[in-house]
Amino acid sequence: MNLIIFGATGLVGMQLVKQALHNGHHVKAYGRNVFTSNLPESKELAVIQGALFDAKDVHKAIKGCDAVLSALDGGTDGTDVTRSLGMKNIVAQMEKANVKRIIGVGGIGLLKADETTLIMDTPEFPPENISVCLEHLKAYNFLQASTLNWSFVCPPDIIDAAVTGIYTTNADYPPTKNKYRINAGDLAMFMLREITANEYVHQKVGISN
Repeated sequence: MNLIIFGATGLVGMQLVKQALHNGHHVKAYGRNVFTSNLPESKELAVIQGALFDAKDVHKAIKGCDAVLSALDGGTDGTDVTRSLGMKNIVAQMEKANVKRIIGVGGIGLLKADETTLIMDTPEFPPENISVCLEHLKAYNFLQASTLNWSFVCPPDIIDAAVTGIYTTNADYPPTKNKYRINAGDLAMFMLREITANEYVHQKVGISN
């Protein structure tokens, strides 16, 4: 498949690039700092330097792809809008390019605590994480309002560790057996599998090792 990865130089993005190449996909790694990052060398990897908010650059990069993987990251103080406005532009350019499948990364706060309450709205949720959750929520809302076939993975703490292949997932809620952490390698593995498994289309996904 022809895949494009946004946030390719981050913790999850690097795992996505490595595993996608290992799985035989043709990969585009898009971002501002792609040429200064330690991305693997491969004839199947196209490194594209561009601005996330630039409509023309993003559209050109997305055109001709089979699916989009978004591992956008950013600041945590509430002033960084990379996650939300970046997703807004990606969604718009996907619709323009008629590319339908996208899997993005949010956070556990967007999952349900019960039928009427999100985890981010519970009293025990850390207040210092609210700003990032609100950004994830905006990104999710852009996906939900789109015509795309989206899945939004909402992990707990992401650990800088390789793939084990041992993890559990659940729609809308955290998994029942939950360690409240996920290896970056396993998160990437799930995202790549979900591209074609299509088990969680139009759903948020809880995941844990």
